[in-house]
Amino acid sequence: MELVKRRDVIKLAAAGVLAAKVHETAAAAAPPASSTRPPETRPGKSGGVPTRKFGKTGVDVSLLCLGGAHLGTVKDEATAVRIVHEALEAGLTFMDNAWEYNKHKSEEWMGKALAGRREKAFLMTKVCTHGRDKKVAMLQLEESLKRLGTDHVDLWQVHEVVFENDPDLHYKAGGVLEALTEAKAQGKVRFVGFTGHKHPALHLKMLAGGFAFDSVQMPINVFDAHYRSFQRDVLPVVTQKGMAALGMKSLVGTGDPVKQKLLTAEEGIRYALSLPITSLVTGVDSLEILRQNLKISREFKAMTPEEMETLRQRVKHVSVDGRLELFKSSMKYDGDEGRAQHGFPSAEDLGG
Repeated sequence: MELVKRRDVIKLAAAGVLAAKVHETAAAAAPPASSTRPPETRPGKSGGVPTRKFGKTGVDVSLLCLGGAHLGTVKDEATAVRIVHEALEAGLTFMDNAWEYNKHKSEEWMGKALAGRREKAFLMTKVCTHGRDKKVAMLQLEESLKRLGTDHVDLWQVHEVVFENDPDLHYKAGGVLEALTEAKAQGKVRFVGFTGHKHPALHLKMLAGGFAFDSVQMPINVFDAHYRSFQRDVLPVVTQKGMAALGMKSLVGTGDPVKQKLLTAEEGIRYALSLPITSLVTGVDSLEILRQNLKISREFKAMTPEEMETLRQRVKHVSVDGRLELFKSSMKYDGDEGRAQHGFPSAEDLGG
């Protein structure tokens, strides 16, 4: 019995040391307090969506990024094309996508929408090897380029770093990071990064590996401040390294906080944009939502630190247990492609 207790103590101590090191790493790399404010926001052309610098690249991108996952869920191709066209005309030129979104439909629709307009967009897609090798990554890139109707993408990111062994798989010899380097050298991608929504420790491990990422994408919302916080533990490290921080899930990916009247869409989006991020990926599945978000971005004024803290405290009671951020604590929002590569059943197979 005594032996069991001792092992429990050792396990708890080890977990405590790991957690402490994660926070210590983030704190040590954190920039001065003044850098926790948003970067310079420049007015958009002709009153359109404002812009910010894409990390240390010197390239300007729109304050909002049009999410590819939601685009592939709209009622039909014609509506998807119209959403992209209206976004571009309004100055929302940063376009998000991924090789696996909606069984490739998102890239196909985006490609059709960008026909004749490619030069207007800062186009991003994601590679979905989920641990597979460089060869698979380069094949996926060619498939993405074909569907998107272009000879290059502006940003190519490793998608969904969400499993414990993902960083090791990506950094292994012959892994996906070698594909990022080769594709960049070939001129098929301009910039590279990675994404994930599960745990700050995984992002920190990817960053600690030393690869020269241009961008890092992560959940950024007011609820995140109280639970497995990316804005507390990861964002300062990304900022200090001069990488472009890309936010997502400002309304937790579902809009539930707005539906539950915990906050307004404007409050959620303004809060995220008031942090030191380059751009915010927003899910748009209708012209109505697009126009709502365009209005918020055009009228954007950064929240004061006091306003942000007031909002954090207002929603703390529904934030600390992660109930609104199930993408962090459950498999509900893990992509089937990634689950399959790790030997796990799909959400559908599990009845999720």
